[in-house]
Amino acid sequence: MMLKTYKYRIYPTSAQRQTIDATIETCRRLYNRELEYKISQYRDHGSTVGRKELQQMVKAERAINPYMQAVYCQVLHAVGKTLLISYDNFFRRVKTGTEKPGFPRFKGKKDYHSFTYPQLGFALNENRLQISMIGEIKVRLHRPAAGAIKTCTITRRNGRYYACFVCETTGAPLPATGRTVGIDVGITDLAVTSDGEFFPRLAAYRKAEKRLKYLQRQVSRRKKGSGRRRKAVALLARQHEKVANQRRDLAHKVSTKLVQEYDLIAHEDLKVKSMVKNKHLAKSIQDAGWNLLFNLLAGKASDAGRRVVVVPPAHTSQICSRCGALVPKKLSQRQHDCPHCGLSLQRDVNAARNILVIAMTMTQGEKKVS
Repeated sequence: MMLKTYKYRIYPTSAQRQTIDATIETCRRLYNRELEYKISQYRDHGSTVGRKELQQMVKAERAINPYMQAVYCQVLHAVGKTLLISYDNFFRRVKTGTEKPGFPRFKGKKDYHSFTYPQLGFALNENRLQISMIGEIKVRLHRPAAGAIKTCTITRRNGRYYACFVCETTGAPLPATGRTVGIDVGITDLAVTSDGEFFPRLAAYRKAEKRLKYLQRQVSRRKKGSGRRRKAVALLARQHEKVANQRRDLAHKVSTKLVQEYDLIAHEDLKVKSMVKNKHLAKSIQDAGWNLLFNLLAGKASDAGRRVVVVPPAHTSQICSRCGALVPKKLSQRQHDCPHCGLSLQRDVNAARNILVIAMTMTQGEKKVS
């Protein structure tokens, strides 16, 4: 069994939007009160507040707070669970020491945008979503939700509303194709395969950069706290969301095609955080969305019974894929011409073939060990 999330656009009425916004605000305030309670209890008494204590706190406040009475009780209890998860993540990061711990913070209005029905209180029937305390909302089911729905999260993003369903489902293995592939990602093309197939980059941010600069200037010229500034901020956020959606759409299409056609997919283990320190290439690297593509590949391959192999990136572009000789090249040199064996082909195709060879060697080594 595995958990899979399905996200759908919902279209609440004006009254329902007000109720959803009020619910989000109530949950935000409750989150801050629970965080303050945990901090004060530990500071003053040295005691740790757990899930049971938070539930009792919600029960006591709900009895006297009319705003909390207007929210489904399990939604309120889910807020405490979210807070405890934040604490668990904080202690995990402290223990590993590999990243900044990041103690749970109080949430402002711009930082809290959702609430969750963890078990009950919702029902999905065709193109209608029935939500407790809110009512029936039109939903756009662009694809069916497979498996048993476990939770429902209502999210507000840039004036639009979405329903996210976490479903418990089994994988859907695809039939074996007997094919393997190595892919080399780049900023000229998003991905190039060892079979010579090119997936051109979208350059969504580059194409929208002029529009983004204009909208950012509009925000800067508006008076802070004014209605015109809020409208300008909303337009800017919508444009950024459009760019992100375009990038995500391309990554979905490329990852789906690769998973459908190949049993084994190999790519480099790129340290993108280190690579974006190059001020000349940082914007193009971030615009390409390599990590997004890799994450989608891993998730879809797991669901389809495919295998993704991550290989070290050292010298994959410099080694000749036919004879193995080292052929140094500058980054601007896009053609691989081997003086030893005479192989001549596009640089990224050569790198993709090397990536596949390394991956096959790694998998063969694993079989021998086992």
